[in-house]
Amino acid sequence: MSRDQWSISAIVLWEIARLVQLNRIDLDIDSPEFTRFVSRLHVWPLTLEICNAIQRLDFRSDPADEIIAATSLVHRIPLVTRDRRVRQSKVIRFV
Repeated sequence: MSRDQWSISAIVLWEIARLVQLNRIDLDIDSPEFTRFVSRLHVWPLTLEICNAIQRLDFRSDPADEIIAATSLVHRIPLVTRDRRVRQSKVIRFV
């Protein structure tokens, strides 16, 4: 993976699909544009190492946010988030 390449945790794709299902965002996840966009991202899979890293987090949040933060921690990549609770973490590196 290139240093400049953007990446996401696989759970983010589930979150996007869920937000569409709940009509909280208007997005066609089957569209060629969305497919092209996602194809340019590196998608980190959920692994046992990431699940174990959740125990090292210094905050509690919803499971998806914890998976996202643990993914950042395991792969030593900075995290982009607006979540105030997550941003208070001292163990996660942020952009």
